Amino acid sequence: MNPNQKKNIIYSIVLLASVAITWWVRNQPEAETSKDTYIKVQGKTMGTTYNIKYRDDQSRDLKPSIDSLLEVFNQSVNHYLPDSEITQFNQQDTLYFDLPYFYPVLKRSDEIMQATNGAFDPTVAPLVNAWGFGPEDQRLPDSTTIDSLLQLVGFGKIDYTEEYVTKKVTDVSLNFSAIAKGGGVDVVGEYLDQQGVENFMVEIGGEVLCRGINDKGEPWKIGIDDPNRIGNMSAAVTLSNQAIATSGNYRNYYEVDGKKYAHTIDPKTGQQVTHSVLSVSVIADDCMTADGFATAFMVLGLEATQKIIARNPSLEVLIIYDDNGTTKTFQTNGLEDMVVNS
Repeated sequence: MNPNQKKNIIYSIVLLASVAITWWVRNQPEAETSKDTYIKVQGKTMGTTYNIKYRDDQSRDLKPSIDSLLEVFNQSVNHYLPDSEITQFNQQDTLYFDLPYFYPVLKRSDEIMQATNGAFDPTVAPLVNAWGFGPEDQRLPDSTTIDSLLQLVGFGKIDYTEEYVTKKVTDVSLNFSAIAKGGGVDVVGEYLDQQGVENFMVEIGGEVLCRGINDKGEPWKIGIDDPNRIGNMSAAVTLSNQAIATSGNYRNYYEVDGKKYAHTIDPKTGQQVTHSVLSVSVIADDCMTADGFATAFMVLGLEATQKIIARNPSLEVLIIYDDNGTTKTFQTNGLEDMVVNS
């Protein structure tokens, strides 16, 4: 059996397991939405939590299928799992895809890398590990180590198709942590679409996809964290058929001798990002796109991000930044009608 046949068989098994519940189409008009028909499910995935709310007049419990989907998704792209596909690739030269998720995440990563002039790049994995934000327990690399690891960074050092990914340079590795949560959100959203669910909100680790309306018959209201006051919101936006992802250095960091070291690494310099941007929230049609661009914009900073936004008008962006001790915001014009009182 060739790799492509094997992949198709496994994909079919995953799909059948996920959509075992009979397809159902609602006949009730939107205006008659009842709060009682909205179901909440919660769980853990990718080292964080997920929260999902959806309208289903049949009151189906879709959590078992959602958990199964996320388990398979993790088995493909979670580099913390010792037997995941991405871990296998990082330990060998070539990986033939058995599951349906690695290739779409890799392809979208490549597209965002090109759109952001390399500011987003999953091959930055060796540097992420060296700075202590990967599976390996390393911290504070010296300049010699950084220069050496930079030789392993760049999409040109791998080659891939819909069937496999291979290394052109030994020891190249991948890390999808900056896009995987958004990808997982989209996978769950696609599953809910397949089940005929038209009104839902899917959130994994702060990355969110919304469809339709909430239990009040209104667009979903999603809060954006205040990077200066963790646990508080700096703003909220209304979403109906869009996704939002936020990237910032205010959560994932560690301290050494009183100095903070955050997880955002510039793939071009190998150094941690130290500019004035505190957080970036991106709204896009899908969550994987929003997630990847949010990370890239954290790397680029305010001015460079504004130039890329001009070339990507489909993105709506809110940037919170520090201006000589004063917190300020930049937002695209399309956000004016979306921002609401938090």
